[in-house]
Amino acid sequence: MEDLKCENIARYISNIQRKCGTFFLKELAYLGIGYGQFLFLMELYNSDGIRQEDLSEILNIDKGTTARAIKKLESEYFIVRNKDKEDKRAYRVYLTQKALDKKKEIYEVAIKWENNITQNLTIEEKNIMLSLLKKVHIEECKR
Repeated sequence: MEDLKCENIARYISNIQRKCGTFFLKELAYLGIGYGQFLFLMELYNSDGIRQEDLSEILNIDKGTTARAIKKLESEYFIVRNKDKEDKRAYRVYLTQKALDKKKEIYEVAIKWENNITQNLTIEEKNIMLSLLKKVHIEECKR
């Protein structure tokens, strides 16, 4: 049988994801957070006071993983959780002053990562990449 060679998209995505996790862990270690918590902080910077359950849904992350990330962010004083006034079973997640004070530094790490992985791309290639990733993400989230 002919020797088959297959370039697999998943292989590249997985490799980039691992490198991303390592990069964020190293860059954010001084804050006591890693990539998992970074994702939640970035969403909270856009939606402070969101319900914890909605945060899971928006990020497409299971509730257990969300609970662990929230607990870590609480222990590092980046967020506080308060009972939802309308639904006593739910919690709302709020950024602390520490999180607000560190926002610029955290965004700079995100920009540094993006610059690292796109440094050999033209602006047009970056736009195409972003467009394709969004398209794949949207389709995958529908499933």
